[in-house]
Amino acid sequence: MNKIFDLINDFETIVIFRHMKPDPDALGSQLGLRALLRATFPDKVIYAVGFDEPSLAYLGLMDNAVKFDGAYLAIACDTANTPRMDSFELFEGAAATVKIDHHPNNEPYGDVWWVEPERSSCSEMIADFAFSSNLTMTSEAARLLYGGIIGDTGRFLFPSTSPHTLEVASRLASYDFDRSFLAREMASFELKVARLQGFVYEHLDISKNGAARVTLTLDVMKHFDVTDAETSSIVGTPGNIRSVKSWAIFVEQPDGHFRVRMRSKTIPIESIARRHDGGGHALASGANAYSLDECEAIWQELQNAVE
Repeated sequence: MNKIFDLINDFETIVIFRHMKPDPDALGSQLGLRALLRATFPDKVIYAVGFDEPSLAYLGLMDNAVKFDGAYLAIACDTANTPRMDSFELFEGAAATVKIDHHPNNEPYGDVWWVEPERSSCSEMIADFAFSSNLTMTSEAARLLYGGIIGDTGRFLFPSTSPHTLEVASRLASYDFDRSFLAREMASFELKVARLQGFVYEHLDISKNGAARVTLTLDVMKHFDVTDAETSSIVGTPGNIRSVKSWAIFVEQPDGHFRVRMRSKTIPIESIARRHDGGGHALASGANAYSLDECEAIWQELQNAVE
């Protein structure tokens, strides 16, 4: 943290990154850090870059008009590896680079990296960085970091929620923002997503040992008028069934391959994801399947892990 703080002090321009297809923690850590640095260093030029995800616009928006000259510092939040980084070409052009992440450090990129896989979220780490470095915490920064924490802990239900996580969240909650509104936004979804949830329950394939899968083809998503990003709202749906231990949701992409969202209650599944062009956390990972045969292989590996 000291090295990162020194780099922030050294540069007048700072650009903050996160992974593609962001979730609340990616946006919470990225935009939370932006809010902290802008409040602490009002004379610096500080940007957050990447695609604006419409379903998460209530958290905040990116800086699309990025204009600066000279050397800049690049900080990547919540991004396990460079292929997943949004706007990576801009990250590559930085004079110095930093990685702050809570995924397994399989790709330790950056001039300085701070990685703690046991942490609940990258937002928790950014909050600790702010409090320990005496950055100016604002209500907006607290809102974003709190949102990132509750997003990646499933509202404090996941095993990664530690006593320290609750302490940090409590400290953030003392700032003036509408926690109830934020929680409602994060828990709410459109009617079409609710109907897709019904489809998931109706078509879920569950093995005798508690592995489960469902496939969302392009035709299914067109029928329910949902985007790939909106399908993330139902990733936890199979886990509501008591007999389901681990599950995978196969989401067809326009180029024909399948994005695979994998979750588990207790059995680690991250190694399965890594074998199939992915990765993540022990109990929450993502993979890619480039054929129906590979989809079947992932399904078989998931069943084997549960057995």
